[in-house]
Amino acid sequence: MKDYKDLIDTVKNESQRRIPVGISACLLGQEVRYNGGHKRSRYCLEVLSDCFEYEPFCPEVAIGLGIPRQPIRLVGDAENPMALGTDDPSVNVTQPLQESGERFAGRHSHLCGYILMKGSPSCGMERVKVYHRNGHPDGMGSGLFAKALMDAMPWLPVEEEARLNDHVLRENFILRVFTLHCWKQQVEPEPTFHKIQQFHARHKYTLMAHTYQGYRELGRYLAEAHSMPLEQLIPEYLNRLMGYLKKRAGRKSHTNTLLHIMGYLKKSIDTQCKQELIDSIEQYRRGEVHLVVPLTLLKHYLRRYGNDYINDQVYLDPYPHQLGLRNYI
Repeated sequence: MKDYKDLIDTVKNESQRRIPVGISACLLGQEVRYNGGHKRSRYCLEVLSDCFEYEPFCPEVAIGLGIPRQPIRLVGDAENPMALGTDDPSVNVTQPLQESGERFAGRHSHLCGYILMKGSPSCGMERVKVYHRNGHPDGMGSGLFAKALMDAMPWLPVEEEARLNDHVLRENFILRVFTLHCWKQQVEPEPTFHKIQQFHARHKYTLMAHTYQGYRELGRYLAEAHSMPLEQLIPEYLNRLMGYLKKRAGRKSHTNTLLHIMGYLKKSIDTQCKQELIDSIEQYRRGEVHLVVPLTLLKHYLRRYGNDYINDQVYLDPYPHQLGLRNYI
């Protein structure tokens, strides 16, 4: 079985093995918007494309709306809005957009993530304007295709392109994509309880950094699930794991995780080295340096003194370092 570092090297060096990720077609520069334009994302195309194999999709075009076309907007109850024509409210594409999301999910179970267009009545993940029938804004909701997709695939990492400008949200999304990719490579093809245990063991500190409570709860769940049928265990475990990883890892939780990992070195390094590590972690906790600083020092000592278990932790290298994600959090 390939270990996680091998998977990262494969993604990094072999374009044909890039991670499959769905994306709103307009973000790749395709002129599919209602006005015949696009919303080309430089970050998606010039950075993430080294790791991601994009599968573009525009639900509005897929259901037969033309280019250009009358724009649509969400109208009615924010929890269950309709998608109506802005100029001609008799144009109702609510059901086609919902069914498009359901069909897409059914045909794209191989995806490891999805990047959506912000504010779109079809693709917006959240905070999409919902209007009263009189034309006044009346709340916020989710685009109908996006909601159907997320309801059908609750484990799938989903994010809006605009929110990837936030360093913490960006790192969180990409980490979840790589985690799901690891699952699909190591567990999904021929699942066994032992493989799930191995996967969980290697992701323990990743989980701890996001939620200590979730780390403990998922560990207990797996310990008690040894006799559970795999068809019941797998979706429950995966939904819980990906749900926990949605929680953003902050400086406090990262500090706790770094100190736990440092514990594996307590009998191997001298007092001066321990103090150097503690000082670096404390600088990070105070916000004086980014996560890459204490992690680099910690990994230096782990390479020399760490055992196979701790050096195999995904937390240490969850994605290609060329992305520079830990240089900003």
